[in-house]
Amino acid sequence: MSRHLAFLQPRLLAPSAALAVLIAVSAVQPARPATARGPENIADVAEQVIEAVVNVSTSQKVDPHITGIPDLPPGSPMEKFFNDFFKNHRHGGDDDQFPERVNSLGSGFIIDPSGLIVTNNHVIADADEINVILNDGTKLPAQLVGKDSKSDLALLRVHADKPLKAVQFGDSDKLRLGEWVIAIGNPFSLGGTVTAGIVSARNRDINSGPYDNYIQTDAPINRGNSGGPLFNLNGEVIGINTAIISPSGGSIGIGFAIPSDSAVPIIDQLRQYGEARRGWLGVRIQEVTDDIAESLNIGPARGALVAGVDDKGPAKPAGLQAGDVIVTFDGHDIKEMRDLPRIVADTPVGKEVEVVIIRKGKQETHQVKVGRLKDDEKVAEADTKKETTPEQKSVVQKTLGLELSSLSDDMRKKFKIRDEIKGVVVTGVDPSADNPAPDKHLAPGDVIVEVQYQAVRTPADMQKRIDDLRAQGKKVAVLLVSNGDGETRFVALNLQ
Repeated sequence: MSRHLAFLQPRLLAPSAALAVLIAVSAVQPARPATARGPENIADVAEQVIEAVVNVSTSQKVDPHITGIPDLPPGSPMEKFFNDFFKNHRHGGDDDQFPERVNSLGSGFIIDPSGLIVTNNHVIADADEINVILNDGTKLPAQLVGKDSKSDLALLRVHADKPLKAVQFGDSDKLRLGEWVIAIGNPFSLGGTVTAGIVSARNRDINSGPYDNYIQTDAPINRGNSGGPLFNLNGEVIGINTAIISPSGGSIGIGFAIPSDSAVPIIDQLRQYGEARRGWLGVRIQEVTDDIAESLNIGPARGALVAGVDDKGPAKPAGLQAGDVIVTFDGHDIKEMRDLPRIVADTPVGKEVEVVIIRKGKQETHQVKVGRLKDDEKVAEADTKKETTPEQKSVVQKTLGLELSSLSDDMRKKFKIRDEIKGVVVTGVDPSADNPAPDKHLAPGDVIVEVQYQAVRTPADMQKRIDDLRAQGKKVAVLLVSNGDGETRFVALNLQ
């Protein structure tokens, strides 16, 4: 495959193709000495848990008329040839070439003897029929209990005539780098396959979604391993195999698993509600850079900078404001921006939590009642009532490599800026190499609302504020910048 980052989308391969892949992979991997093959109890762990690992088989209806016929112009000399060719193959006895159902195989594992099975959402997505194949070959129809696309998790249920072997979740937060782990799954449709490796990294962000927090492992996992478990040497599930980085689709020793600590709350919600119910704070956030940290009198750069607050979200009545830096949420330190969405999402809806912020260099604590995130949640529409103010002529001034103007009606029309947005509009940016503004993605049509927590309405206001900051010995100024739709962000500009 051409993609370098691939979710382990299950795919049914012909036995010869799977064998060819295995031969190719084996040919490029030299044998390791016995001392490098891992702990001796890997076999004991595999024997203990393999009965709980299953294959997940899905099928989906497809239109048999979309089997790769080229899109040819009507009347083309080749049109009749291709139509006859595909028609003859569909109705001439060779139906296997053009199936009306597409099958695929993935992996999963039993977490309850009554028949609850965890897998990846992408394994069962769009499936019309789901079956589970136990390690002894027993095939059972499965019903979907619930699924969540954001975490790529799904929960299935099967009914068996006896209790099934189940495995328990372990604490992924206790994993150490270099610790041995075992992956069991259904790579390339080969059935229960055991591989081993180590934890290569934790808390990996692979840009697959807002809650990335993956375990990285070099235990070989391939297509078809999706939804399979990653075990520690105690036989506990500490991860769910989900994605690999590979230019070819085969393992190159870089695989990713959802940590059990992130998966368990979602699985519990799928079990109880059939859906995931995530916490919601109602803020837009951005990274706290070194420049922003210095200008806001924060020691080392940390936390999540609040760039905007939803008028209908829980943060608004709790008193959170744009410019606040959230450093602790419900007792969890926010070391970097991406920590906050995951921690908030994992917080029970309706829980009262303490949020520690830094505002204008001082630490404050606020109480917030966590709301529920909805898939269709939108930022509240801004008040469109227009204030009656005298017509303002555009006054152009240059500072910090920016060409600035007051917000007249003409400027609002030119840059499509909403009436409720107040500030100084950027009309031009100096492209010279020594100007940092282009690197900060400042562009004509942006509106500077505040300079270091102080509102500005004219270019003169902004110049005075910058002069004051320079007189105070400040090296950096933090600007609150809005786009034409009212979405705000903070930008740090050097005053030197």
